[in-house]
Amino acid sequence: QVQLEESGGGLVQAGGSLRLSCATSGRTFSSYAMGWFRQAPGKEREFVAAISWSGGSAGYADSAKGRFTISRDNAKNTVYLQMNSLKPEDTAIYYCAVSDYRRPSGLIRDFRSWGQGTQVTVSS
Repeated sequence: QVQLEESGGGLVQAGGSLRLSCATSGRTFSSYAMGWFRQAPGKEREFVAAISWSGGSAGYADSAKGRFTISRDNAKNTVYLQMNSLKPEDTAIYYCAVSDYRRPSGLIRDFRSWGQGTQVTVSS
């Protein structure tokens, strides 16, 4: 069974940056794609970014393109989400997840193991 723990969330002003981290254990981290999702109050969980098992390819939601960067360090079993130019609409709980596949996907159903989430709040 895999365990995931997110960190790095917090309160930031619009235009600021945050770097989220997700440390994993209990599974062969480097064999699977990883993803970041978010859920705002009253809204459904949505895809943010995903990265392949090797880190060689990544995909982003339109809302994240050009502002967010996903990366991974397989030696540290950790995936990151660098978020720049943050907007109030980025406020949400951010979750990392491990995919059942090697290629990045934006589909929630492709991810079976999830962290507890970290709160990101962007003030205007």
